[in-house]
Amino acid sequence: MMTNEAIQEGYPSDQFSIFSSQNSKIKYTYNKIREVKSHRVGELFSAYRDILWDDGRHKYNVSSFIGEIDEILLGERFSAFDQSTLDNLIGTLRQRGNSNATINRKMAALSKLLRKAYKMGDIHSLPEFRRQKERAGRIRFLERDEEARLFAAIRSRSEDAYRLSVFLVDSGCRLGEALGLIWNDIQEHRVSFWITKSGRSRTIPMTERVKEVIKLPPSEGRRPKGPFTTFSQAQYRAIWNEAKAEVGLAADDQVVPHILRHTCASRLVQGGIDIRRVQMWLGHQTLSMTMRYAHLATNDLDGCVVVLETPRCDQSASDAQNSVFASPVTAPSPLKAGRKQAGDAKMPAKVARKNSKAK
Repeated sequence: MMTNEAIQEGYPSDQFSIFSSQNSKIKYTYNKIREVKSHRVGELFSAYRDILWDDGRHKYNVSSFIGEIDEILLGERFSAFDQSTLDNLIGTLRQRGNSNATINRKMAALSKLLRKAYKMGDIHSLPEFRRQKERAGRIRFLERDEEARLFAAIRSRSEDAYRLSVFLVDSGCRLGEALGLIWNDIQEHRVSFWITKSGRSRTIPMTERVKEVIKLPPSEGRRPKGPFTTFSQAQYRAIWNEAKAEVGLAADDQVVPHILRHTCASRLVQGGIDIRRVQMWLGHQTLSMTMRYAHLATNDLDGCVVVLETPRCDQSASDAQNSVFASPVTAPSPLKAGRKQAGDAKMPAKVARKNSKAK
């Protein structure tokens, strides 16, 4: 049997198995021995959720994701999250009808949680997370008449909700970014977003109607902290859904408040704004996210139609020579042609001099 000194110095031995149990294992590195306990996914989330995620709707969604994952795993405890467990988890989510995009969001939350647990020594191995291939879906945005009808229905219910709607569609910001604005974020003709999904702040200019809707009507009492701080996401979504049903869009599941962000981006691209500037306006972390709207920039392709519709077979030979598409091999340059004609004109004079010398 090993002595206490041998155990303290961390000598590897088969006798370490006596320190293992169903819910704990022994892990030793170099000259240290430490116990790695087993945990449930839900327990890890409770320990690190406030560290990894800020309060808000995103944190609420992550909580739902982790809860579903813990339920699929049947509350199993683990000290190492192996690849087979991850593969079975993804397979179950797909069987439940989750799209690849949804699976990616849920796996991103799980990966972030497990990486933190690994750094803290709660687990001692991680699987390889591979992003599932997502299909490029159709992006729904509001036409001008749809916006007018929807906003009128919203305004009939709440003037504050109408002001928020106009701000969202003209700024392209996320709902949480608008609700988190304070008066110090609004300076002259610009508005700055500090609390963003990507963690990167951005500043954009305001349209004329945005300048109008951020002005609060005169009222008695204390001024709120920001132009939209009296609203919550739940309150706004309730008004949105009522107005959506009134104008006949209840069956369209893509008509959610986030459609106002898509609408802003689509109008910028259709108006000729380059993709890089649209990325800066929206605050996308990568350009690939903005490229979803690139197909709307069709103005740059109009010149292609002119080329395709030009009847080339009916062009005369003279037109072909004067065309910018004429080959330099088949179409001699005017300079060379002029030299050749000049040479032909001089030829009779040379022949005449030779004949005179011969006489």
